[in-house]
Amino acid sequence: MEQTLKVARQWGAPAAAVIFFALWCVAEAGRMGQWGLNYWPGTWMLVLMTLAIATAVWKPYVSLGLTAILLLGQLTYVIRPPGPTHWAIYIGSFIALAFILWTGSRRQRSIAGAANVVFTAVITFLMLSWRYGYGVGWFRPIYAGDRGALSYYGWQLFSTLILIAAGCAAVGIALALYEDRGSLSLARKLAQANLKETEVELVVEQERTRIARDLHDVLAHSLAVIAAQADGTRYLSQDQPKAVLDALENIAVSARHALVDAQRVIEGVRDDGLVTPQPRLSDVGPLVERMRQGSLKVQQSETGTPVEIGAGQQLAVFRIVQECLTNALKHGGRGTAVRLHFDWSGPGLTMHVASELPASVSIGGTDDGGEVARVGRGIPGMRERAHLAGGWLSSGPDGEQFRVTVFIPYGSRSASLLPEVGAESGLEGGADRETASSPKGPEQEPALALEGASPSSGIQRESVGRG
Repeated sequence: MEQTLKVARQWGAPAAAVIFFALWCVAEAGRMGQWGLNYWPGTWMLVLMTLAIATAVWKPYVSLGLTAILLLGQLTYVIRPPGPTHWAIYIGSFIALAFILWTGSRRQRSIAGAANVVFTAVITFLMLSWRYGYGVGWFRPIYAGDRGALSYYGWQLFSTLILIAAGCAAVGIALALYEDRGSLSLARKLAQANLKETEVELVVEQERTRIARDLHDVLAHSLAVIAAQADGTRYLSQDQPKAVLDALENIAVSARHALVDAQRVIEGVRDDGLVTPQPRLSDVGPLVERMRQGSLKVQQSETGTPVEIGAGQQLAVFRIVQECLTNALKHGGRGTAVRLHFDWSGPGLTMHVASELPASVSIGGTDDGGEVARVGRGIPGMRERAHLAGGWLSSGPDGEQFRVTVFIPYGSRSASLLPEVGAESGLEGGADRETASSPKGPEQEPALALEGASPSSGIQRESVGRG
């Protein structure tokens, strides 16, 4: 039904005009004679009314103008006045009114209604006046002039024509109301569907929040126990070798930092609605220093002038570096050499991280001897972070190292965001700068640690998806 109304709304007026014209030609065929419309007295009335109907939907004001031209032409004797069998052609104006009331705007409807009241009054005068229609053959002539005819028959004829116009207008208004009802019904169904989806999303979000808080409580307890046990063991084992004490200290520090990171990732936003602070680019230095304490041989370098990047991009860089170093420690073990390089000289920050591959891993294989590389969540998570930051990430083994290159675009405002390289890398500052600023070939570009995330990488990746 809705499709039928849509077609009728678009093509109903032209179709009604064709039918109107054809029916009048059939009805007046006997009076037209062999000459047809050329000498038929009502030709111009029929043509103008047909055009008024045809343009009612597309050009409402043009339709009203055609009716006004017809009546003005008859008043000035440019067009022949209505004859006894021609007066009903005026009903075409009321048919056009029905289409305007159906498809027009509120302003167009008001103008069309007022105009047709005026048209009805003019039509009444044309049909009754002795100068024009002279009663159109079915009103008894009154020879006292137009005043007597109009006073005696005027209200009768005017009321009759108004009733015909009202009937046509009622059809147009009914169709418009039916369409409005359909639109309201559709809007109501959409609103109900959206409300149902919103309720489901609310329930899911509440459940996610509950699970996140439960998980946070479990992690908080476990990590707090780990940190406390590590500290206690370190204090009770002062006679142990320094390497053992350093390992215990690193366990305690890492547990505390993991507890803070877990709170940031899982909760995201506190109950008071304030966003919890996220790691920034300036936190990369302390992260590298902690990983050095965990027996990774991290070599950090930097070229170019640091440029300020967005908070989301800084978070992405920090998490990618964190994932690289974690994977290097996980797959390479203690003593793994990792090189981290930041290049600020291009249109964006280019970051290279390279770590040594374990001897058990062959190019294209895995560290457990499998033929097909295991699909972990570390590399896809870092690639997603780089993409969300507006950049890209490439990774893969290269000889005896696993490399990843990350590009993050930035603006033009400089800012000192990273700590001095000499202080962080533990190398000779001048020599490291010179080495880092040398041209980079394929064999010199550092990249990433092995694919496969640490236990925290899943949480971090999920935090990006929710962010």
